[in-house]
Amino acid sequence: MQPSKATTDEPLASPHVRPSAPSEPSSRRSLTADFGKPRKAGRKKVSRAYIFLTPWMLGMVFITLGPLLASLYLSFTDYDLLSEPNWVGLENYQRMFTDDPRFLKSLVVTFTYVLVSVPLQLMLALGLALVLNKGVRGLALYRSAYYLPSLIGGSVAVAILWRQIFGAEGLVNQLLGSIGLEGMPGWISNPQTALGTLIILNVWTFGSPMIIFLAGLRQIPAELYEQGSIDGVKMFGRLRYITLPLLSPIIFFNLVLQLIGAFQAFTPAYVVSNGTGGPVDSTLFYTLYLYERGFVNFEMGYASALGAVLLVIIGVLTALNFYASKHWVHYND
Repeated sequence: MQPSKATTDEPLASPHVRPSAPSEPSSRRSLTADFGKPRKAGRKKVSRAYIFLTPWMLGMVFITLGPLLASLYLSFTDYDLLSEPNWVGLENYQRMFTDDPRFLKSLVVTFTYVLVSVPLQLMLALGLALVLNKGVRGLALYRSAYYLPSLIGGSVAVAILWRQIFGAEGLVNQLLGSIGLEGMPGWISNPQTALGTLIILNVWTFGSPMIIFLAGLRQIPAELYEQGSIDGVKMFGRLRYITLPLLSPIIFFNLVLQLIGAFQAFTPAYVVSNGTGGPVDSTLFYTLYLYERGFVNFEMGYASALGAVLLVIIGVLTALNFYASKHWVHYND
């Protein structure tokens, strides 16, 4: 018998086949490649983000930050737009606080306008938002109709219309005459009521905060109101303990926006008073006085100082609002 061929589990090595190289270097190369790919992808995303942000950054530098710094510099100069600025240091600020009664008058008028019109506007906007949130038919139509004043409220046309409505022969006096109150003076020409007409105009433009309030009300879970009803909480109790706390971030947001916007109001006072702030400076808004100093009297250095003070006032009040919000604004964690 011939002996059988021995079998082995190991394959016979061919003399022409080279042994494979150790796998460690290739694994290292693959790991390096794997780690490199996310880094390259991340860099591409960052570069694309900067490309899309470029228009905003250019606008921030050349439209906002650049003019702001230039205005701050001019506030320390005597500049009339026709000659080179002449450095005068703090003279404009010293004159503003010690020798300019119209500056103080404009502050009083502006603060009165802001502190009265903004709370009234927000209360009206919130009240209508609560009504519309009940599921009124034709809600889209109502929202559009109520939002329209916010779109046109700051226009020259509406300010002219407002002057006609509250004039001596305007619609308001005609309505008062129909009920026996004849011979009423013009509301615009009366120093006691002129500012009140502008406050009414600002309150009338309640559409924008109303839409924001309505959106916030839609985010409050209905289960909370159902639970409140089961617990015997009445309508005003639900408003106090459910609606207002959960809506407080929206109230704070609207408050800050409307506060800043009210301090910057200009067109209504300019049109109603023909650019003078009359009668007897009763509608002399701060922005109107700034415009008068800069573009009527060509005291651009002084006007720049007025602008710097307005920026500080708005910044301080906004910071105070953020600080006070810790005590009354509630966020859902």
